Amino acid sequence: MGLLEGKTALITGGSSGIGLASAVRLAAEGAHVFITGRRRTELEAAAKEIGPAATPVIGDVSNPDDLDRVYETVRNRGHGLDVLFANASIAEFARLEQTTEEHFDALFGINVRGTLFTVQKALPLLNDGASVILNGSTNADSGVEAFGAYAAAKAATRSFSRTWANELKGRGIRVNTVTPGPTDTPGLSGLAPDAEQAAGFRQQLAAQVPLGRLGQPEEIAAAVAFLASEQSSFITGSSLYVDGGMNQI
Repeated sequence: MGLLEGKTALITGGSSGIGLASAVRLAAEGAHVFITGRRRTELEAAAKEIGPAATPVIGDVSNPDDLDRVYETVRNRGHGLDVLFANASIAEFARLEQTTEEHFDALFGINVRGTLFTVQKALPLLNDGASVILNGSTNADSGVEAFGAYAAAKAATRSFSRTWANELKGRGIRVNTVTPGPTDTPGLSGLAPDAEQAAGFRQQLAAQVPLGRLGQPEEIAAAVAFLASEQSSFITGSSLYVDGGMNQI
């Protein structure tokens, strides 16, 4: 019997990377998993990979109407939500002097506004004792050049988990942040303009990790499964670092 047998979960940004790996893991633990994404082809391929325990729903977390449609689909299943992983996120480089309104709005629109309304709109569906998990980043703790707006957005996410954990404690709902270090995902490679620079960027990041390598999406997914389950029943308002020691040593 899995850790999440009979539970219902929603993972935003579930079509690739950490979101997809987490959906696969939660489904393997017995949960029915709703996944969202903005690109239909990728989302349907992800649902096929996860198997019959997955329900794909097209949606952009920065669009309130899309979120309403996602939650209507969840509501129609009739089991509420036991796990919400607000994972959808984007990352882009821009130094202070290069930062534009479009760059700022894109990062805060998805990473902050999208996270807030993803959780707010889930409140009527969250079962008492549910687990809410937010997608953080070690960049919120560091001053990496050109990651100013991204790091600020992730710092907001970390702050959300503390406040919401306090606000939702009366219902037994736990809110935590999973905080990955550099992780080998398509999104990470996409930060570089070509394959050669992507390889160099990955090597540069791996060299900064005490364990000497990038994390794998499945390793982050294991932490998500832990936070989603009763194994973490006495943990709320916390940030669980899965970073190979990058921000710890």
